Amino acid sequence: MSKYVEELRERVEKRLAELLQIRTPELLWDSMAYSVKAGGKRLRPVLHLMAAELKGSSEENLDIACAIEMIHTYSLIHDDLPALDNDTLRRGWATNHVVFGEAQAILAGDGLLNYAYEVMLQNAARFPENSFAHLRAISLVAAAAGVGGMIAGQVQDVHLEGEPIGFEELSYIHRHKTGDMITGALLSGLELHDPTEEERRALCLYGENVGLVFQIVDDVLDITAGAELGKTVGKDAKSGKTTYPTLFGIEKSMEIAAEKTEQAVAALEIFSGPVVYELTALAEQMLHRHA
Repeated sequence: MSKYVEELRERVEKRLAELLQIRTPELLWDSMAYSVKAGGKRLRPVLHLMAAELKGSSEENLDIACAIEMIHTYSLIHDDLPALDNDTLRRGWATNHVVFGEAQAILAGDGLLNYAYEVMLQNAARFPENSFAHLRAISLVAAAAGVGGMIAGQVQDVHLEGEPIGFEELSYIHRHKTGDMITGALLSGLELHDPTEEERRALCLYGENVGLVFQIVDDVLDITAGAELGKTVGKDAKSGKTTYPTLFGIEKSMEIAAEKTEQAVAALEIFSGPVVYELTALAEQMLHRHA
């Protein structure tokens, strides 16, 4: 991780800690904060801030970045529940329902999702001169996380689990379950800074490809990684889930991921400045990550 990315990550961590200070009822805030504080790469909020800094300062974007991480964390809490993946380990920590019970885990996820929109709307009110851009950014986040985005992908992932599916169905699941929140984080970051349509399209292409690379590598690591992954490994094979490695094998899957990385980097050519270098390096990291 570069010094630049680490500085962005530290800003996110500090603001998340402020936003998630324990209040009443303590059980709710404690359970919400537990899963957020479990860590993770903070990929989506960092990408949001980097997209903003392609065009200017990201100070106005910080609370949106934190809200995106709350939405992502809520999705992980619910994904780990017994009714879905029934997982006991996430980011190296016991999952929320293991610590707090299934009912409270559901409520913690609900709390993070709703609080995320409170945070974004309160942030928009602080910048009335840019309020329409904030509303567009919030709308992009909502669409990425919602019934046409992440939830749509999750529904198909659960509905088709254990069934043999083809490339088209697998692409749909990956594009929505994983890719939409990555693309939404980028586009919403850019939206506060008067982007052109060409810039939107370029960053969308970058996000779509990086999102797919992230998921392909995740599928491969589920087969090849050990405890360093921070979550239960081998679950895809045990559940009979179709993945890139089951369709193409590990070697071909990584070749596809490398091609998608090249396409992501090429999409950045219309931008200039040091952030382009950082986004390029981050795309390469997604390809070569081991956890």
